[in-house]
Amino acid sequence: MTSAPEPLPPRTAVTETLLVLGVSLGASALWSALSLARKLTADEDLSGQVTSMNQSVTPAQPWLDLTHQLVGIGLALVPVALALHLLARQHAAPHHLIGLDLRAPGRDLAQGLGLAAVIGIPGLGLYLAARALDLNTTVAASDLSAAWWTVPVLVLAAGQNALLEEVVMLGYLFTRWREAAWSPVAVVVTSALVRGSYHLYQGFGGFVGNVAMGLLLGAVYLKVRRVAPMFIAHWLIDIVAFVGYALLASRLTWLG
Repeated sequence: MTSAPEPLPPRTAVTETLLVLGVSLGASALWSALSLARKLTADEDLSGQVTSMNQSVTPAQPWLDLTHQLVGIGLALVPVALALHLLARQHAAPHHLIGLDLRAPGRDLAQGLGLAAVIGIPGLGLYLAARALDLNTTVAASDLSAAWWTVPVLVLAAGQNALLEEVVMLGYLFTRWREAAWSPVAVVVTSALVRGSYHLYQGFGGFVGNVAMGLLLGAVYLKVRRVAPMFIAHWLIDIVAFVGYALLASRLTWLG
């Protein structure tokens, strides 16, 4: 009978989280800060600048563009596999540990729908207010060329964002930082600040909105200990943003 692996020493646990962030969302935070600095020093007002997401790579070659999109989605999920792999050294079933499974699908879905409404509706209001105050760029949530695969790819991209952020920012970091003896408040606040930082490319509204989202999701995660509801909520929010923009932006001019 083999004994269970010993938990990581606190310093090792923190170092590991910094390395994981360094190859994933922490790196995105640094690039986002530089992107915001570039936009703030441009001649045009912040609200007059457009931040494009989900962009076509080869719009004149739809099949090649589709390949680019799918490869990008797949590679972006490597940090998720890395985080689960690292947790598996101390925990036999890391997906069960962080609550990324199908043990409570009905409850997860109900909680996810509720969280999506609580976050999404005020979030849209915050975005519009921040843009009106010249504190945010105009976000074009989808810049893909029209093709038969546009909506499915946007749904997959939304799922990729949700899985990456919630597994790393909640499941993985909360586990490691609690193992490093951080207080619950320190864990929630630090994670939320990182979450806001990698949205700085959108502007200050994106930062504030995502810090608030991180605080709420972090507090809920500490209570339910399941990533699944947060993943569902985040996926739904991004589906509405990405697909809604692609279908309605030309009709609803106030979106951008």
